[in-house]
Amino acid sequence: MGHFLSPELVDHICKPYQRAGKFAWHFARGKLNRDPVFAHILQAGYIPPHARILDIGCGQGLLAALLCGMDDYTHRYSEKKAEIKAVSVTGIELMLNDVIRAHQALQVFGSRIQIIHGDMRHIDFGVADVVVILDVLHYVPSNEQNDILKRVYACLSSGGKLLLRVGDAAAGLPFLFSKWVDAVVFAFRGHASVRVYCRSLTEWKDQLEKIGFRVTAIPMHEGTPFANILLHCQRP
Repeated sequence: MGHFLSPELVDHICKPYQRAGKFAWHFARGKLNRDPVFAHILQAGYIPPHARILDIGCGQGLLAALLCGMDDYTHRYSEKKAEIKAVSVTGIELMLNDVIRAHQALQVFGSRIQIIHGDMRHIDFGVADVVVILDVLHYVPSNEQNDILKRVYACLSSGGKLLLRVGDAAAGLPFLFSKWVDAVVFAFRGHASVRVYCRSLTEWKDQLEKIGFRVTAIPMHEGTPFANILLHCQRP
């Protein structure tokens, strides 16, 4: 399996972001070209046909664009065609500018993608088959992280999955570098600095298993200097 998306697929997925402006388009291309999590989610078979997907902290909706855009993508992808069929995605995002960019870009998908401006700590999660939380849970205190994870467990259908990417606070220099980059990106996008609440991989797994998930940890930093781990969490 490839670790990154093919150039043809990146071009295809990013095209709708042209209508949201240069920043949205360049950000989408940079993220899809350099972050291995997107290729992994496509290739690993996490997304069943007709799945209801909830993306918490969805930004400008890149994952939604990727999953819904696969339906009409006909090129071969990393020697294996990704089977992502007829899914629907609800995204929750706190940053209003990201929500606006998502609405401008993703209207081409109609009702299959819904991007909601809201706070993950308070908004109703509805019902989902797959919940995705990439690199955002550490922005709220630990007790609120635990509450969000319990609510995610409750919103999942039987056998549903949570795909949670976190930084491993026990990873030394790569983790410290991740925190620094996080702060720089926040500043670049015009946001004030924010405190982060991080945990070691062991602490994340212990909390998730306490809630009831079966957890598998998958390194998700190949080709990057970070300490990212994808936690595949299954609800029995």
